[in-house]
Amino acid sequence: MSQEQLVTLGLNVDHVATVRQARDGQEPNLIQATREGIQGGAKGITTHLREDRRHIQDEDVFKLKRAISVPLNLEMSIQEGIVRVACKLKPAKACFVPEKREELTTEGGLDVVREKGRIARAIDQLQTKGVIVSLFVDPVPKQIQAAYDVGTDFIELHTGCYANAKGSKQTQELRRLSKAACLAHSLGLGVNAGHGLNYENVKPIAQLPFMEELNIGHAVVSRAIFVGMKEAVREMCTLIRSACRHGR
Repeated sequence: MSQEQLVTLGLNVDHVATVRQARDGQEPNLIQATREGIQGGAKGITTHLREDRRHIQDEDVFKLKRAISVPLNLEMSIQEGIVRVACKLKPAKACFVPEKREELTTEGGLDVVREKGRIARAIDQLQTKGVIVSLFVDPVPKQIQAAYDVGTDFIELHTGCYANAKGSKQTQELRRLSKAACLAHSLGLGVNAGHGLNYENVKPIAQLPFMEELNIGHAVVSRAIFVGMKEAVREMCTLIRSACRHGR
């Protein structure tokens, strides 16, 4: 990616479904929220089909693919049943993430070094269906090298440690992310990022070298409660564009 090219927003709509599932009903309408997000400037839609189906359901991902005008990015584990659903769905993109039943949200990156065999097989299954695959990894050189070794197209850098850090520790985490992005690019991998990003901390991540897409959900859905989805997405996209134009 050229350094003049703007970073795009992949809007994660999982927590629209979280609110819906609280009453096991139809509101809020996931498709309507997604379309309003696209109107606000989201260039992709991301959603996580978890093994426990705590928010997004199988029928949701098929409806979303049919309804939206931008690429669908499916976050998913490497569990065989989920991989089968993804192969049937054939989303434009898929991102493999670690998953624990008891976690509130994804807690860290994949251990690609440890799971090379299983991850490589899952990647091959999806790439055979024409799906662009990314791996959600911590900014650790050995994990990025392993991601390259198993044949992924992209990495998505886990920004949770950066988002949770303060002061000099956050600066240190930002340096780790920058070095990781450069390493991935040198290996020929595309670079995305996400987790814990919000309206206060997104700009430095948008300015990282070779960044292509930021996947953000909870902060935008939270903001949408007050201003609506279209405006919440528009505000986030404005911050990302501003960061790219002034920081690269």
